Amino acid sequence: MLSLSPSRRRRRPGTLLSWSALALLLLLGSSAAQAIPAFARQTGSSCADCHAGSYGNLATGPNLTPYGMRFKLNGFTDTDGNGTKIPLSGQLTETHNAPAQGQSSTALTEADLYVAGRISDNFGGYAKVEADYAGHNNVYNTKLTNLDLRYVAKELKLGGKDFTLGVSINTSPGFDDPISILPMSAYLGPPGGSGPTGTFLNNSSARSVAGHLIGSTVYGLFDKNWYGEVGTYRTLPTSTQDHLGYDIGSDPGRISDTGYFRFAYMKDLKRQFFSIGVVGLTTKRQFPRNAPADRLTDLGYDLSYQFLGNRDNIVQLSYVNIMERRKYGTVFPNPANPAQLALPRGVVHDQTLSATYVFKQSYGLQVAHLESNGTRDAARFTPYGNPDTTANLFSVFWTPFGKEDSFTTIANLKLALTWFRFTKVDGTTDNIFGLPIGVAGPRKPGDLNAFSVSASVAF
Repeated sequence: MLSLSPSRRRRRPGTLLSWSALALLLLLGSSAAQAIPAFARQTGSSCADCHAGSYGNLATGPNLTPYGMRFKLNGFTDTDGNGTKIPLSGQLTETHNAPAQGQSSTALTEADLYVAGRISDNFGGYAKVEADYAGHNNVYNTKLTNLDLRYVAKELKLGGKDFTLGVSINTSPGFDDPISILPMSAYLGPPGGSGPTGTFLNNSSARSVAGHLIGSTVYGLFDKNWYGEVGTYRTLPTSTQDHLGYDIGSDPGRISDTGYFRFAYMKDLKRQFFSIGVVGLTTKRQFPRNAPADRLTDLGYDLSYQFLGNRDNIVQLSYVNIMERRKYGTVFPNPANPAQLALPRGVVHDQTLSATYVFKQSYGLQVAHLESNGTRDAARFTPYGNPDTTANLFSVFWTPFGKEDSFTTIANLKLALTWFRFTKVDGTTDNIFGLPIGVAGPRKPGDLNAFSVSASVAF
């Protein structure tokens, strides 16, 4: 991430409390979903065919099944052949949030509209328009958050083997990942600390680029197992972000000269599935947009395993490890010690380990460990010069519909209880923001914990 000027690094108690609220918002907001019953209507399949827990891909829920991965790779174009279906779906989410510090609240936290489905045999995709509760005065912010448009050439042959070739236009690197365990597609990544922490590929990092970019990638699937993808991205102009509903204050800066790749081996054994993959990205980032550019290089690997059995007991495991090397464009003195300069280079390291169990495709439990750490730098990471932050996620959920034998297979309800638990913030477990004695505010990592109860309905 880009360095901040010394004047922006000075901290006041109000700023610390604002960061606390932002940390909670990032985590609680990470449960945005892709619950699209329009796909079920189009294919004649149930929601449970694509999603182990009969509901869309969530931070608090299971990843895609192999069937769902194939549907995504085929450009969302598979159909039951029974005429044209209306390519629209909606989702409403009511949430009760109970933070460890601060006021509890209950509100309709999100309302989504999806335009999703098949346009032709080779062209499909979806777009999501999301209205998020701003947290006060019943104000909602409406914006276009996700876009994934695809053209796919199917049933090709390469060296006598099956070959699929596609092009995707989407809004974040890794968002279109077929395995859906990278942070941008799984909506699950380590929370950022107080400085420019978190990798570029992590949607929970400071000044996340999610939704602020536009890019195109070319991908291929060879012999049903070998996946490869290359592409490039750049930030949308601030005027375009404004027209799409984004607060200009959330602009991640100017992103340019971006190269992205993704390679993976995927093996579907019918009752089991496993994958191993690598991901990488190089880019230049200017924040503010007229600042010298930071040069970022991300490189990571990931592993996943699913036990599907007869679908009564499903276990999904995933691990993502991403390292980012940085060459900063700006070097500045430490505001607390002007004789000490910020380092010209650094490394940030994000890791996510997740385990999910689903019974009867309806009852689920997920546990995740989220960790971000990096090079110590007293000037960039105040107050302690240490960006290390760790958290855990615990969630239980119930989805009564969306299965072949349920009341409906093309709509669903999801009830979830979720607890986010911080164990370390900014490298410490005591006075995490360096607040002076007598100043109110979070002192322990647990002061940032949050418990939520949510009900989501998709139709």
